Amino acid sequence: MNRKTITALVFSAAAALALSGCASSPKAPEGPQARATIEARSDSTVTGTATFTELSTGGVKVHVHIEKAPPGTHGLHIHEKGDCSDPKAASAGGHFNPGGMPHSGPMDMKRHAGDLGNIEIKADGTGDLDITSDLLTVKAGPNSVVGRSVVFHEKADDFKTQPTGNAGGRFGCGVIQ
Repeated sequence: MNRKTITALVFSAAAALALSGCASSPKAPEGPQARATIEARSDSTVTGTATFTELSTGGVKVHVHIEKAPPGTHGLHIHEKGDCSDPKAASAGGHFNPGGMPHSGPMDMKRHAGDLGNIEIKADGTGDLDITSDLLTVKAGPNSVVGRSVVFHEKADDFKTQPTGNAGGRFGCGVIQ
């Protein structure tokens, strides 16, 4: 082999090694998951899904995907009861609040465990929300999301009106299992 071939082989091996290191970078292990299928309520057409993944580092990663919703900003909350049977989702009860805290934004220290904030819906009727909450669990316990519901609201959450954020009607609801 000539010097040029050896240099090319060394470079190729180094590049492959570097790429394999990137591909195998460890990510935070994930634990149990819970899911909800969001269905239309209050004569809306809203559908969607919500996934709750417990992180080994603590807290729960929440991903919500909404479709067929009116464009704009809409409140999104976990409600205390896993019951979406009422046509207006009143059966879901109030916001999930095991700590007895005031309603607030998802980044405030004192807030309902179910305060997920707002989701922005694009002109095509779709939107996604990704948030991590340190107040939720998927595993059994007082802060578990399992057996509760996720509710997509008519209007934006103002993060201050007690106890609901003035987010209006319940346009979508899904039981978390």
